[in-house]
Amino acid sequence: MLTAILTVVGLIILTIGIVWLIDKFVPKKAKPILNILLWILILFLGYLTFDSIYGEIKFNKLKEKRYMVVIERLKDIRDAQLAHRTVTGKFSGNFDELITFVDTAKFTITQRRDSTVVDEELTRRYGGVETTKDIVIIDTLGFVPVKDSLFGADDRYKRMMYVPFDKMQSVKENKEAKFKLEAGRLAEDNIAVFEASVDKDVILFDQDKNLVNKEKQVVAVDGVNGPALKVGSMTEVYTKGNWPKSFNAKNEE
Repeated sequence: MLTAILTVVGLIILTIGIVWLIDKFVPKKAKPILNILLWILILFLGYLTFDSIYGEIKFNKLKEKRYMVVIERLKDIRDAQLAHRTVTGKFSGNFDELITFVDTAKFTITQRRDSTVVDEELTRRYGGVETTKDIVIIDTLGFVPVKDSLFGADDRYKRMMYVPFDKMQSVKENKEAKFKLEAGRLAEDNIAVFEASVDKDVILFDQDKNLVNKEKQVVAVDGVNGPALKVGSMTEVYTKGNWPKSFNAKNEE
């Protein structure tokens, strides 16, 4: 937006300069023709200015709409990954494996309860005087399919690897672009991590390249920082996305 404002100021200064030159150096007979040409130039420059400013406004609105659709898909990937870690102790780096997991795996429903039992070792140590200790007993109550818990009757998880172009407004081309999925463990802590991401170039493939490149360099509290939209991290224990909270609020509206 700053570039657009500077452009407007520059055009105003240029117009004032042209008017001054005409008034000072151009003969009176030629002034009417030049005035007409000047007005044509002013209108043309005004159109370019408006198009530049409005073009960036349209880009920002479209960008937010597409980001929100992609964020919903990334949330599905995150939910499936967290379920995978709960059941298996690790994240998956393969979408086919993750989808199969959602289709077939089950959560174990347990119940924790406190109990008191005889501590045989202490009882022997105290010469037969009965001594007790507190323990926690975990009872298995049943099993619930992961699919039902996360997605109910919706089978959208079967396409979670694809960037959802078919749900984006104003997209004329339905590419089968996929998210990048990685999983592993932090070497120093042996803690499971994962990351799912898609480059902004893919999401905004049909937009002005200058605006896309500018968007990829964003560093702001209310923006999606960096060149990609992602959830999770391969370098730290982090399972959230790199989008601001405002996008979550918009999705909930």
